[in-house]
Amino acid sequence: MALPQPDVEFLDARGLPYTVTEEANMTCLVFHGYALPKGYNIAQSDLLIRLSPGFPDVPPDMWWFSPAIARDDGQAIPATEHVENHLGRAWQRWSRHLGPGQWRSGTDDVQTYLAMIARELQRTTVKEAVA
Repeated sequence: MALPQPDVEFLDARGLPYTVTEEANMTCLVFHGYALPKGYNIAQSDLLIRLSPGFPDVPPDMWWFSPAIARDDGQAIPATEHVENHLGRAWQRWSRHLGPGQWRSGTDDVQTYLAMIARELQRTTVKEAVA
């Protein structure tokens, strides 16, 4: 499956280095050197998004980083402890699932999914206020 043309146009306009590969009937979209917000142990990591054949009508589910990332304060990030092999590499799985109504078929796309990932990355680095 090729990426929908609007997604290709968005990614090319944004200038993000990416590759598209097929594996196990999934379209694997890898963003090379994806910049991470402050609060992580490294500044960048490769980001993998796996798209099912029904994309964009079928939402993506989860995403992966290689190398694995962690908070720079050592606090655990929930649901990131599993490692999976895709594209001949080990990837840290971020087990995040969209709830009902979070994905709007015909509206949402790679751009909106990347925005969801960015929000989650920012949210997981927010340090708890000390009482």
